[in-house]
Amino acid sequence: MNWKKLFKDSVSNIEEQFDDITFKLRRRLKLNDPVQIVPYRSYGTTNRLYLKGRVLEDKLLKSASDKDTIFTNLLNMYKRFESDEVPGALLKVSFQDQTHQVITDEEGYFLLNLAPSQVLHLDDIWHNIEIELEHAPIPFETNIKTSAEVLIPPFDAEYGIISDIDDTIVETSATNALRMARTVFLNNARTRLPFAGVSEFYKSLQLGRNGKRNNPFFYVSSSPWNLYDLLKDYLDLNEIPAGPLLLRDFGLEENKFISSGHMGHKFKEIENILLTYPHLNFVLIGDSGQEDPTIYQEVAKQYPGRVLAIYIRDVQLAHREKIALEIAEKTRTEDLEMLIIDNAAQAAEHAAKIGLIYTEALPAIETEKELDKGTLPGKEEASLLE
Repeated sequence: MNWKKLFKDSVSNIEEQFDDITFKLRRRLKLNDPVQIVPYRSYGTTNRLYLKGRVLEDKLLKSASDKDTIFTNLLNMYKRFESDEVPGALLKVSFQDQTHQVITDEEGYFLLNLAPSQVLHLDDIWHNIEIELEHAPIPFETNIKTSAEVLIPPFDAEYGIISDIDDTIVETSATNALRMARTVFLNNARTRLPFAGVSEFYKSLQLGRNGKRNNPFFYVSSSPWNLYDLLKDYLDLNEIPAGPLLLRDFGLEENKFISSGHMGHKFKEIENILLTYPHLNFVLIGDSGQEDPTIYQEVAKQYPGRVLAIYIRDVQLAHREKIALEIAEKTRTEDLEMLIIDNAAQAAEHAAKIGLIYTEALPAIETEKELDKGTLPGKEEASLLE
């Protein structure tokens, strides 16, 4: 008998029953908050669009401010994880001349694959799909609508970029549970600082060499979907190129947060991207803190010729750096190199050398690196001096 599976199934069943009882009790006592549709940035092709999101009770989270107190940040984080999902909600999805209906599952998620009825114009890499709430098992205001963003890379994109988030573009200290908790729970999208030079480097990769700024970004993270709004706002506030955010469900069921490892989730998401775009090569960016070097090595092995470069940010832990360097040595070929770097400027120099970005972009990346590190006047002060 598989006792581990039996335990997981039992815990999952208890969780489902508890959620169901709580939902019914809140509905009976009329304790429900307003309803909201939360669409996730996703991706697709000219033949198929992938839509994902969630229907939740609205906790009325306010936009992040750099003046928010620790208590405010902590309260907002509590609201994110104490999410009240709305199962059985009926949504109408409209795109071009089509309408579809989809129903949320027991955790409030909805998924839909739809085929465009007309030729898509790829002047913009983002395409909007309208979503409207038609029915919910709890009272809701009429006219609840939103728009989901779906990325479709144009045919002339030079390459795609797949990036981790935690400890790659924002400090999380994922290798230290106490520091990670302090960073994640006590900060917000405005007070979490980017790693040195990452915004300019990513914008240079998006621009590429054709000057069209249409190289697509995909962000694959082991963070739970509960943090979606925080991470999306963080990317936007720091002018880091927008892209689909591929996170994990924070649940107890099979193949979810507690049972799917960091490597399993990230490898599966990366593989799905490569299979969706078989004619597009990719740059992989991660950090040495967890399993990114191992995952990216496996991706390069299973999809030879599809990975142009791998950049691994060193989290400054000797044993993790040693592992990353060993993997980098095994991965190195004539056409592929895994670089262990301290900052974005080092990665940019290599990217320019192999023809991924313009050499002319390097000074701006170096300047931003120094601004982010605080060795030059801060970005706001610098703009005042111009």
